[in-house]
Amino acid sequence: MAASQVFDNGPDGVIVGSAAASLVGFHGTSANAQVALSATAAIATTAATTGAATYGLTSAQANGVVALVNALRAALITKGLAST
Repeated sequence: MAASQVFDNGPDGVIVGSAAASLVGFHGTSANAQVALSATAAIATTAATTGAATYGLTSAQANGVVALVNALRAALITKGLAST
């Protein structure tokens, strides 16, 4: 059986889910609402010039990057776009 495709050839593309609360799931996962990433998860983009650790990040910046990557990983798994 051929796979179904979701498209309409319209100039505006296709939207899956009409709002953040719309339930969507992929690869057999339970449908769930859009994952909200905290605004505080954003990492300051100013380069560290003092107290810089390896790769030019302060400990706070490095911890923020780790927290954000973990949040993104969890969101991908929740949506079924990645597995553990």
